[in-house]
Amino acid sequence: MLTFYSRPNCRLCEEGMNMMRLVQQEVPFEFATVDIEQDEDLHERYMMMIPVLEKDGEMIQYGILDYETIIEAVIEQPDSSFEQAL
Repeated sequence: MLTFYSRPNCRLCEEGMNMMRLVQQEVPFEFATVDIEQDEDLHERYMMMIPVLEKDGEMIQYGILDYETIIEAVIEQPDSSFEQAL
């Protein structure tokens, strides 16, 4: 499961979300979006790092998200339709 941590009015978060959507056009996948401002612990942990992308609870990238890292994470998901097509 991919989780995208962000917060409102964050330029890097908007760019990260655009990159997530770009990858979704190539490979359909689901991810959860979490607003760190709704949780004090998450805000403290990620406020200087967002956006943060986690896979199964493990951070795989933060700050500037890139296409290659996201698609690799998606391809490795067991329920990914892209992996099933290979």
